[in-house]
Amino acid sequence: MHRTPLVVAAAVSLLAASVAPATAAPRDRHVLLISVDGLHATDLAWYVRQHPNSALAKLTRDGVDYSHAKTPVPSDSFPGMVGQLTGGDPATTGIYYDATYNHALLPAGTTTCAGAKPGAEVDLTEDLDKDKTALDAGQGLAGLPNSILGMTGQPQALIQPSALPVDPATCKPVQPNQYLKVNTVFEVARAAGLRTAWSDKHPAYAILNGPSGTGIQDLFTPEINSNVGSGDWTTDNNATRQYDHYKVLAVRNEIDGYDHSGATRVGTPAVFGLNFQTVSTAQKLPAGGYLADGTPGPLLSSALDSVNSEIGSLTAELAKQHLTDRTTIILSAKHGQSPTDPTALTRIADGPLLDGLNAAWKAAHPGSGDLVAYSTDDDAMLLWLNDRSAGAFDFAQRYLLAQNGTGNGITGAAKPFTASGLASVHTGPSYFHTAAGDPRVPDLVGVAQYGVVYTGKKSKIAEHGGAAPDDRDVALVVSGAGVCDHQTVDAPVTTTQIAPTILTLLGLNPNTLQAVRIEHTRPLPRA
Repeated sequence: MHRTPLVVAAAVSLLAASVAPATAAPRDRHVLLISVDGLHATDLAWYVRQHPNSALAKLTRDGVDYSHAKTPVPSDSFPGMVGQLTGGDPATTGIYYDATYNHALLPAGTTTCAGAKPGAEVDLTEDLDKDKTALDAGQGLAGLPNSILGMTGQPQALIQPSALPVDPATCKPVQPNQYLKVNTVFEVARAAGLRTAWSDKHPAYAILNGPSGTGIQDLFTPEINSNVGSGDWTTDNNATRQYDHYKVLAVRNEIDGYDHSGATRVGTPAVFGLNFQTVSTAQKLPAGGYLADGTPGPLLSSALDSVNSEIGSLTAELAKQHLTDRTTIILSAKHGQSPTDPTALTRIADGPLLDGLNAAWKAAHPGSGDLVAYSTDDDAMLLWLNDRSAGAFDFAQRYLLAQNGTGNGITGAAKPFTASGLASVHTGPSYFHTAAGDPRVPDLVGVAQYGVVYTGKKSKIAEHGGAAPDDRDVALVVSGAGVCDHQTVDAPVTTTQIAPTILTLLGLNPNTLQAVRIEHTRPLPRA
């Protein structure tokens, strides 16, 4: 059921450098947060130049454009989104990736905890769904996909407890929100009596509810990795656009004062929004990506057109609902995508590298098991080791940096690589500035050479998760109510500064965010 399009947020004076404690939160201000995953600052600037009358151009022209905004490292969706809504980097939030490992928790499915050996995968992906093949994640809606707005706004009910790691202290599964170490913007808003909503790509985004579990009143999370056609919604850019449109419809209903389904009038949220996947898909598909000069190719350009149209429908609805003067829109991205230079692409199969590392370790240590307990490799290499000693790290570092071989490039033709595709290798505690023995932090962090993507296939042409500028340099614009005129801020900022900015716009105290206090995260500067 679709009501009217987008409406969101008004604001207090824009983006103060320092914030005084607020008293009662204003009831007529709203912030709409939009994450266009993969959207580089250069992509936005190129699109605005090509389409000066577009919705994105107007948003930029009427707002503050931060031309040097960076995401956290690793540049994955989970630390990126969590950072925007907590104000913290992974060392503070405890969220390093969507799929990680924890040396202190017990494996999923553990029911007898006494004497159980710790060490568990922490999976915050579609694998948690009751049914990851279904758009509604297993809720059982009839008439999918077009009935998807009937999906529950409490998707944590669709997460399988048997797929979650287990806390040895309680012998109970650890829910995604319980794994987050700090509170969120949504929790602060709820405590002030304000309404909250969000739309994202997996039920595991229930993590954004925060430790209380109650931050988001209406959380719409259709499963993007569910089956459609011959693949999932990300395997065809037209399908991704259709998927994103369902979330736009949900936000329109929320703008009109209804829940995401359009069935129940609840009032327009004070803070809400969605993420778009269309640009990210177009950057990674074989027919997509960038031209030789680094500008968007035809598929990516078309994907930007689609996002522009959807955002235009939201801003038009704001005007229709007379909410423009009470709404501030923040546009950014969870992550970028690398490489934007197609000739730099080097695909490397990481499986053989890690198999070789394990085999070498066992040969050097007769009777031992695998050295690698868990790995996450997109365009970085994050390893959790069964042996966490300095000697084991040194062994892994030496082995990986000695591996030369052959991968493949943008055309699929053979392409040599050196040093496992790595530019440098670090211990997790030194790289992320955490205490030694932190059970969450990767034991080994491999920073990839520019253009390296770890994949055993020849279909992917870009990835995210690393530390390259293409991974981290994203668009960031604050526009709408409270923004008096256009400004371009060239000073470096981070997307973690979005969280205290949202609270400032709502008249709330940013220091109520734990990560803001720990990291001294400032609201985005106006000048």
